[in-house]
Amino acid sequence: MALGLKNRLNAKNSVAAEALQQELEKQYEQRSHRFRILVGIDGTDESYDGLRFAAKLGWSDDCDIVLLYVRPHDQGLRTGGLQVRIARENMLDWGMELPGIQYLKKGLDILVEQGDMSDDWDATTTHTDLAGDPLGDNKIEYHHENGKSIVLKLKTAPDPASGILDQYELGPYNLIILGQASRWHELSTYWDAGVDRKVALLSPCSVLISRAQPDYENGHLFCIDGSEHCLDSMRRAAVLSHHCDKSITLLSVATDNESLPEAEEFLAEVRELLDEIDIEVVDSLILVGDPVKEICRLAPDYSLVVVSDSGKFRLKRFFVGSVAFKVMGHAPVSVLNVR
Repeated sequence: MALGLKNRLNAKNSVAAEALQQELEKQYEQRSHRFRILVGIDGTDESYDGLRFAAKLGWSDDCDIVLLYVRPHDQGLRTGGLQVRIARENMLDWGMELPGIQYLKKGLDILVEQGDMSDDWDATTTHTDLAGDPLGDNKIEYHHENGKSIVLKLKTAPDPASGILDQYELGPYNLIILGQASRWHELSTYWDAGVDRKVALLSPCSVLISRAQPDYENGHLFCIDGSEHCLDSMRRAAVLSHHCDKSITLLSVATDNESLPEAEEFLAEVRELLDEIDIEVVDSLILVGDPVKEICRLAPDYSLVVVSDSGKFRLKRFFVGSVAFKVMGHAPVSVLNVR
């Protein structure tokens, strides 16, 4: 009898697990048809600058914005006993008992102030149990009738970088936005690098490092390196810039005078590609010199610099470096690395 009961329980659990997997696959498929932005929030001004940039990029009805705060295991649980309430309460009702709550609430207030959402959106609260942490993962998803969603996610992970990358796996996401809260040391090891650099190194999707700047209304500077991957990256980034009503300037930097004809050819190829999809280019620039220095010198005249990932193996990209990776660390304005 005991064996029969055990078999029935196993069969029931198997059916439930299969149903859950099917639901997750259905949800993933639905999300894959939308443009989804993941914004890391940590309470710093830089992270809220990143959120404001996300709001400017993701204003349309077919874009969802997910605000993520990553907390370590057991943070604050000794004082609040909050795990007793999570199954029946909106996490914003917890008040300020956990740091992530107030940071996410401030992010929500910023989106409301900017007109990206209002108080009449439908809200759904979800809790996920996590072994070893009574609070687990929690989120509130706000839905508008036009299909747009804004999500506040309080996630538990060993460290912020791994939490952000784990969240990507639950996506899919088209873009991760982080504020640069750390200095980008070229000679630092992976283990002492900041969250922004770790995520920029390992993320499978495009990453935008946001920096505060005086005028978000300036155009976008597209940096052309001539690779096949660059052509596809610039096309996808141009659609995003056009969607945001931002002008596009193309830049190709030759390392020496002998390389000028090749740089001109790269530039013409990208311009022709964008003409084919009816996206206007307001200017094209060709310079000679060190690509990183020349890009960073021009960067202050633009609100966003767009670079294309080199396609290098991740460890090689970290230890050897690439133009795109170095520009992400040193440009004085926001940088989008398209992957």
